[in-house]
Amino acid sequence: MRDTRSEDAVGTDEGLLRQIASALACLSRQRTVPNPVYPAKVQNAYNRLVLHCLCRGEEPPGSVPQMVRWASERPLSEWPLELPPDNFPGAALLVDPETRLPHQLCLEWEVSAADPAAELFENERIREALAVCRAAKAPQVYTAFRALLTSRPVLTGAELALLGGDPDCGMLLQDVIKRCYEPVPASYLQRGTYRQCVRCRCLMVPLLHGGHRCELDRCRRDGTSDEGTPLRADKGGVFQLSRPLRMFITSPGLAETDLQTALEEKFGITAEMWPNYDAYDLRVPLPGRRHWAVDVKDRVNPVLLARSLTPFRNEPPYDRAFLVVPRYRFRDNEAYGRQFRRNLQENLADRVTLLDDRAFLRLVADEISAPRDKAGDPRTEGGRRA
Repeated sequence: MRDTRSEDAVGTDEGLLRQIASALACLSRQRTVPNPVYPAKVQNAYNRLVLHCLCRGEEPPGSVPQMVRWASERPLSEWPLELPPDNFPGAALLVDPETRLPHQLCLEWEVSAADPAAELFENERIREALAVCRAAKAPQVYTAFRALLTSRPVLTGAELALLGGDPDCGMLLQDVIKRCYEPVPASYLQRGTYRQCVRCRCLMVPLLHGGHRCELDRCRRDGTSDEGTPLRADKGGVFQLSRPLRMFITSPGLAETDLQTALEEKFGITAEMWPNYDAYDLRVPLPGRRHWAVDVKDRVNPVLLARSLTPFRNEPPYDRAFLVVPRYRFRDNEAYGRQFRRNLQENLADRVTLLDDRAFLRLVADEISAPRDKAGDPRTEGGRRA
């Protein structure tokens, strides 16, 4: 969801950054050379960047490819853009210099733009599934659909066809599922074989100088093997979820299921996933018939996360609401929590608690062992007090 506040209030050049991010994402999705070579949104972003540089006495990129080179070589903090300090994530690049694919940071800026293709595609597919499941009064089918997008980001043509007979979700959502997956580009194929990341099961991208790299931040950061699991090209083709779905559904979905598993293994708690058609991500039952509502987000930029946050739906009911972010995001950015709080809408400040996943599990442990009149500290965040 996009920020509705005026651009002047959040940084005079954020609109240009969003436009550049959308252009980079658009270029990465091209499968053929169009006519004209660059779509209007790409050319417009480049033209606006050139004009912006000239007005400030900066040397502009000489072409669209050079703009892409800037994105793969210059950290965002070195671009001639006026942004709030919170929006300069250190040495982060918009584009991976080895794979030439946009980093998650770039896609998050694209999703924050007005009517971005990524946001429209992701939301359209999810809305379709929700509408069908609600009409059929089948919340369990929606839960199975979300689990599918999390656990099976890659399917062979035969597997995709067989899903049509799957009683869990395929029979009801076959058409929606087919539109979620797209043929894998030849760029992922190396010597007749694809490679799947051992952690997330997404396809790994071959690198120019050998090896492979997973496109998800968590897998790259954890040092997941550069070889992956081989997957032979199938006669019926190989299909993967669209990149917006892989980035914003599969990636946080893995963090959601990791948290669900940890609650079960550590405390014997069975959390309900995506209750009441995705009112929130997990409903965690606690002693005394209490429940905690949890949304899990795996986002690079805490500023954009805070701006996009909306109140949790109150059905099914809960006693406390938490926004849980994987611990590694706090390690990568020690100011993550402070930046989030500074940009959170005032009406949400006392309604949701930001925690990393480990801190949340510690709070659950305290809540289980403490007497009923002792509540967890609502200001603990990132393993530290806010």
